[in-house]
Amino acid sequence: MTKGQIRKALSGFYYVYVDGETYQTRGRGNFRKRKLTPMVGDYVEFESSSKEDGILKELLPRKNELIRPTVANVDLGVIIMSAIEPDFSTNLLDRFLVTLEHKAIEAVIYITKTDLLTEQALEKMVSLKKQYQAIGYPVILPTIEGNEQSKKELTRYFSNRLTVFIGQSGAGKSTLLNQIAPELNLETGKISMSLGRGKHTTRHVELIPLYQGLVADTPGFSSVDFLEIEADQLPELFPEFVEAQDRCRFRGCMHRKEPGCQVQKEVGEGLIQEYRYQHYLQFLEEIESRKPKYTKKEK
Repeated sequence: MTKGQIRKALSGFYYVYVDGETYQTRGRGNFRKRKLTPMVGDYVEFESSSKEDGILKELLPRKNELIRPTVANVDLGVIIMSAIEPDFSTNLLDRFLVTLEHKAIEAVIYITKTDLLTEQALEKMVSLKKQYQAIGYPVILPTIEGNEQSKKELTRYFSNRLTVFIGQSGAGKSTLLNQIAPELNLETGKISMSLGRGKHTTRHVELIPLYQGLVADTPGFSSVDFLEIEADQLPELFPEFVEAQDRCRFRGCMHRKEPGCQVQKEVGEGLIQEYRYQHYLQFLEEIESRKPKYTKKEK
């Protein structure tokens, strides 16, 4: 039995990478019975008589999985946000951050289109960069002079990690991926807009070796609904709340209207950003008012 990692899945075949070699394999018949679906990024055990003729025997435990793109064992999520056109949204950014926190995926924020900003708007972005860095999130804010430098700064994070690009529609995810790795030759929005809405044909995901790491060759989700997160998990997904909540009067404080809540106190003192707290309350409401899945068929 050999251990390896699935780097590509296509037409029922799984391409498993081991020590510089790739083996074409098929899933074991009882995977379906056991409700197991191998994913790109999975570590597996397989048997193979030749490079074209392997059988997956076992999926090894995953640390996480994403559905868009379908990748398992992701280490790093690069969140691509546009500074303008479309306008920068802290609400959307916080949705991405909460989703990555929930999956235990490290986040790096990369801002595009900074060259289109006025001086005043750029100052505002610099201020936001400092606010997110204070929480512990790296933020890369390219300037006209330092574009190449920014890409170098980003690719430094790739080493020994499996990275996925996600972010805002129209923020230039594919463009940035193409600039970092021209061999990907991804279709960008400008071309695909002229092709109309049919552009999202099902395509396979492949992990490309880049900068001593692996990068998923297709950008991920551009909008977020919290279908997998429960209300009592949400406070744990805001790092600055986690830091404060040991000093809340009540254990399991939801930081809403409870007396002696340290999070509310720090919001009032400006130690926690007011907009982050408002987003938290909004997300909490969304999660609590989410309909259970089984009610969908009811009239």
